[in-house]
Amino acid sequence: MSHPTYDVAIVGYGPAGQVAAALLGQRGFKVYVCERLLDVYQIPRAISLDHEILRVFQQLGVVDAIEPYTEPFTNSEYFGVDGQLIRRMTMVAPPYPQGYTPSVVFTQPPVERALRAHVATLPNVTVQLGVEMRELAQDADGVTLRIDADGETHTVRARYAIACDGASSAVRTQLGIEMEDLDFDEPWLVVDVLVNDQGLAKLPAVSVQYCEPERPCTLVIGPKNHRRWEISILPGEDPKEVATPEQTWKLLSRWLTPEDGELWRQASYRFHALVAREWRQGRVFLAGDAAHMQPPFLGQGMCQGIRDVANLGWKLAAVMQGEVRGEAADALLDSYGIERRAHVRELTSRIKGVGAVICERDVDKARARDASLLEACGGVVRDTPRQDVLPRLEGGLLSAHASAARGSLFPQPWLGRSMEERRRMDEIAGNGWRLVLAPGVAAPAAASAPALTVVAIRRAEDLDGVATTWFERHACAAALVRPDNYVFGVAAGEDDIAALWDEAAAALGHAACAPA
Repeated sequence: MSHPTYDVAIVGYGPAGQVAAALLGQRGFKVYVCERLLDVYQIPRAISLDHEILRVFQQLGVVDAIEPYTEPFTNSEYFGVDGQLIRRMTMVAPPYPQGYTPSVVFTQPPVERALRAHVATLPNVTVQLGVEMRELAQDADGVTLRIDADGETHTVRARYAIACDGASSAVRTQLGIEMEDLDFDEPWLVVDVLVNDQGLAKLPAVSVQYCEPERPCTLVIGPKNHRRWEISILPGEDPKEVATPEQTWKLLSRWLTPEDGELWRQASYRFHALVAREWRQGRVFLAGDAAHMQPPFLGQGMCQGIRDVANLGWKLAAVMQGEVRGEAADALLDSYGIERRAHVRELTSRIKGVGAVICERDVDKARARDASLLEACGGVVRDTPRQDVLPRLEGGLLSAHASAARGSLFPQPWLGRSMEERRRMDEIAGNGWRLVLAPGVAAPAAASAPALTVVAIRRAEDLDGVATTWFERHACAAALVRPDNYVFGVAAGEDDIAALWDEAAAALGHAACAPA
């Protein structure tokens, strides 16, 4: 077989493929991308993002280009059988831990164009649109893709390949990887409407979950005048028929008439909960919808795909740069599937729990659900931040020493001597391995750890107190933060800091840290 021409080949150029190409491309790797479609999908599918993903966009340098197409996510209010409020989901209160609004709604096509425009500036990334990957084969040295372009075939060689080619992934199918069914399968109609001023005056000011047994339904307030309904399709209804404009307007008649706006999209789907049994096969990795699908009740579908490639990207980079070799390299690449599969399974379980509140079809059980939720909060509905539903990492490349912080996202504080000159932590420290020290903790005088940035938090320069509060809550002196912003582990005291990096260095095959 020929020597690989590219470092990584990416099949599929949706959001996960775009972010993967950008993350690897800006590190200087030669990347090849193939995509069947000639342009971004013109109608929005995903509608929400969270602050973890905005932090990734910051790393890529595109967050400012994306910001005009986002707005803060409104509260989501859940109403029960008799129209009473039974739950309210919100976002965490300021100061925001990741440096961005914790939950946003967005318009997908221009966001994807901004990501693709960034990738187009990277001369080491080759993107082929309007082509199809027909066959994939791998050997000890790399992966070979057979690409069909306008009836002509050529091959592409890469050291590794990432399948970002969607729910019906051709790569996953060719590899024979099965999907595990997590027991959720329901037909729903998704409707996007561009609502005029007359229609907006009729609609709620917040997003709403109508937990009504006769027809569960969701209303999401999107950017500007974009409103989305997700409407349950009842047994006996024809999914194609309900997706016709005439039937769609009938279902929307509770809220709007055709004079109140313009249908942007209406499509029937089966919402699934599926996860791939394998996320890596040799030199090929699955990511995004190729690896998992979950119900939409917390709007985490696109977020999950970007988490996948953010996790995988730095690990591939470390192996391809020779920072991690041999058994450590193989273990590091295996940790991708270990971490992400468990995270997806747990989050999907929690999303299904949210869905169970929304989707109960039995009136008596739904009324009992309402009573139980209200009893649990003493009759006063309290805010439940959406971010509290997201799990930590529980396995993979993490410290063996358990703590509440291990596997969680480390915050991104605003740092500086004044509000005028403040910057987010990643703008100062970058996105490699970071040893973040609590206020008053002295940095090791010297360390042999490669590519480890030490960030000393000074209380007076932690302008919102985000990092200071985090260290106080976790009662630790330092946190070792991975390139994907997850906490490898923490040191309880200054004397434990060297051992913390030694543990990570051993897992990565690095020389141990030896403070002078």
